[in-house]
Amino acid sequence: MLDLPESTSKLGGPLVRQFSVFLPNKVGALLEIVKLLNTHNTHVVALSVSESTDSAIARLMVSDPQRVEELFREYDVPFGVCEVVVVEMREVATQLPELFAALLMAEVNVHFTYPLLTRPHGLAALALHVDDSECASSVLIGQGFKILSQADISR
Repeated sequence: MLDLPESTSKLGGPLVRQFSVFLPNKVGALLEIVKLLNTHNTHVVALSVSESTDSAIARLMVSDPQRVEELFREYDVPFGVCEVVVVEMREVATQLPELFAALLMAEVNVHFTYPLLTRPHGLAALALHVDDSECASSVLIGQGFKILSQADISR
């Protein structure tokens, strides 16, 4: 068996992990998850919820992903994990079209996106789930965007 290192970006720094939590579509389900995390001194820094008739998917970025993964396993919370590219934005109105134009030119597909609840470095930040994180990060850095790591978004 290969001894592989923890997932890290070739561009320097740990990739930002996003949790997709599968919730029953009932009142209070999201509150239970947030309370579980807060009780263990872990905070939600980004949140997006998509619902269907009988369930919901809460996409979360958190201050301590390793701890959250342990908690979800311990408390039998059904979840998935993926990586997201987090882009810092100084001027959203002008940079948003530039960001998507750069990804289009690189033929990087955007699956979904949502803003962070916190403002790392006092600036807006956008989480992007794309089909090629390394390519997206490289292209965006080449266009002058700053890509944030887990350390940047954790408190």
